[in-house]
This record gives sequence, C-alpha cells and structure tokens, in this order.
Amino acid sequence: MSTYLSRVELNSQRRSNRGLLGSPQVMHAAVLSSFPGALSDRTDRRVLWRLDPVPGAVHLYVVSPEQPDFTHLIEQAGWPTLQTWQTREYEPFLDRLAAGQSWAFRLTANPTRARPAAEGQRSQRFGHVTVSQQQRWLVERCATAGFNVRPSSETGEAADGVVVRERGTTRFRRGEGQVTLTTASFEGVLTVTDPGALRTTLTGGLGPAKAYGCGLLTLAPLAT
Repeated sequence: MSTYLSRVELNSQRRSNRGLLGSPQVMHAAVLSSFPGALSDRTDRRVLWRLDPVPGAVHLYVVSPEQPDFTHLIEQAGWPTLQTWQTREYEPFLDRLAAGQSWAFRLTANPTRARPAAEGQRSQRFGHVTVSQQQRWLVERCATAGFNVRPSSETGEAADGVVVRERGTTRFRRGEGQVTLTTASFEGVLTVTDPGALRTTLTGGLGPAKAYGCGLLTLAPLAT
C-alpha cells in the first residue's frame, strides 16, 4: 500500500484564509476533500496534516494513503497562478530508516493527560500547559514510537534536548459542544531505535487530536 508525503504552500497574507488557517476543523475538512471518495481518519488509512508557519507563508504537510489533488486549496488559499505543492512517494524514505541513524525532527502534538472519571463516566483528557510537562510527555512516548531524543549536552537530561515552540490553545465548536485543543510544536534531534515502530509513527501519527493537525512527525537530515 502506497503512502505519500506532500507539502503545500499557503498564502498567509490573504484575509480570506483566516477562517481556514485559524480553524483545525475547517482545515481538516479541506485536507480530506483533496482525495477522491471518502478517507476516514479513524482507520489505518489515516490522513495526517500539520501547519508550519514560515515567513510570508504557511506550509501544510500531509501524509496520506492516496495521492492528493490540492487544486482547490491553492485556488482558495495559495497562489493560484503558481504550482505551490509537491507530492512524493514516502516508502523509499521509510525503507531507508535504520537503527542508529540521527535525524532532525519536527512534531506538532496535543500533549495531554487522562484524569480518571467517576464510576459510570468517561475519563477526561487535559492538556499539559508548561514546557517541562510537554517535554516530558514526548520523552515518555519515545520508546514505543521507535526513537530516542538527543539529550542536552549541558545537563544530559533527555527532555532538555527538545525545543518547544508555538505553544497555544485553540477553542472551537464541534456539534453541540466545544473542543479545547492544547498544542505544542517540538523540534530537536532523534536517534532511531526501532525502524519498524518509527515507520508506524511517521505514517500513523503520535498522540491524540490527529484530525486537528496534531501527530505528524517529519524528519530531515542534520545540518552539516
């Protein structure tokens, strides 16, 4: 089964984009409409996405089990006269992952903790709000996700080697209720410990709220 990695350049200066870029629910619907038929985000055929702000633009990254067509997104939110998206097959890169490799990484996630509920009620999830809590959340998931993060050269603590950026809380309505989404973007250097588990993380996501732009981990070569 094929997997694709895409990058779409969106125009953050267009006023009409504020509703799209500011609403995880609207963006989720826009991303899914890039595929023919109906791709569910609750199966192994998951679509992951993430927004990365850059000077003058926003990069939308998408990992998907089908090749997308982002024409509608470019017309609505990009530069319609330019080809501003790229898609490539992901498997050749995934197949080259090996234990011991080191990569720069970026991840936007929804770091949360579960609070036990009273008998007969569902447990509730609450967002971690401090940098140290969010770093610890990531470190605790490294082993099952197939990697370790590089520790700080100063303290030797694993979490110190992870930079947390663009922390925030977004609230939006879903049906009759309201969703509160706490997010944090992590950057650092990881070392591959279990290539198979890491492949699953790269294509299946890490943590909750994947439908709302969280969980997509991407890797890049280390700067020389």
